[in-house]
Amino acid sequence: MTSHNDQVLPLTVVTGATGILGRRVVDGLLRRGRPVRAVSRRPRHSDLPAPVDVVAGDLHEPPTLESAFTAATALVLIAVPDTAVDVVARARAAGIEHIVVVSSAAVTAGYDTTYNLPVERAVQESGLDWSIVRPGEFATNALLIWGPSIRSGRRVVEPYPEQAGNPIHEEDIADVIVADLLDPGRRGRVDTIIGPDTLTKREQVAAIAAAVKDPITLDEVTPEQARNFYREQGGFAADNADWLYGLTSYDGVENATDEPLKATPPPDSAYRSLTDVLGRPGRSYAQWARDHAADFTRTADRTAGPGHN
Repeated sequence: MTSHNDQVLPLTVVTGATGILGRRVVDGLLRRGRPVRAVSRRPRHSDLPAPVDVVAGDLHEPPTLESAFTAATALVLIAVPDTAVDVVARARAAGIEHIVVVSSAAVTAGYDTTYNLPVERAVQESGLDWSIVRPGEFATNALLIWGPSIRSGRRVVEPYPEQAGNPIHEEDIADVIVADLLDPGRRGRVDTIIGPDTLTKREQVAAIAAAVKDPITLDEVTPEQARNFYREQGGFAADNADWLYGLTSYDGVENATDEPLKATPPPDSAYRSLTDVLGRPGRSYAQWARDHAADFTRTADRTAGPGHN
């Protein structure tokens, strides 16, 4: 792909490109006429648009990334802490100049010291240009955790219905990542981003109910009951239930919690809105619920990709 003056545009490598966030980063780059190479462990099943160069690769096995990094100048990197130093070294050796790290607001809060933080440090110490995006709670976590029980019985199981947060639309996260890739003036930034609405879990369920035009029952249970329910459900909810319901810390320490889950955390100037970061408002939670209404219906059979907090 070339520009109007026949100059070759920079090639961006996107890891996690088949996930709900990565796909939107790919789409955002394509809309701006930028060439994209997507890394997938199963490239034949990626279902990405035709202009995308989909190649085989696995962040858990850095030698498999050699062809993915060839001739690229930018990289969107998701967290695989065990191999981050090796992956970044290979990216630098291949000529990549700029890495955007998809991290987590848990690093800002001090909860994440073993997962996203090591990846950030590997990139910051690489000598390459970098940008770091730390999203807060993904709105899509509601789909991953509550989606199965909403689809099967219009029911949500929740131990902390009054716990409030600022869930963020995945489109807004992708927009920040794309802005970091395209604007050299945004290099060296660390942006912890949150959604525009402060909502309790109860209010989030109500927004989803409004979007699907059907009542949803919220069953308040103990944390242990919620953990058992979601372990049986499987998937993302089962993998994260211990931490989500205060039975371990973010880093997996048993009998330790990161914050008082029954209370709304106080405002923190480290957390930024889309207005702060991009100069325009973020998408509302109600908009997110409408965008995903079909995913909450009984006939939906779609996966949302990895969630994030």
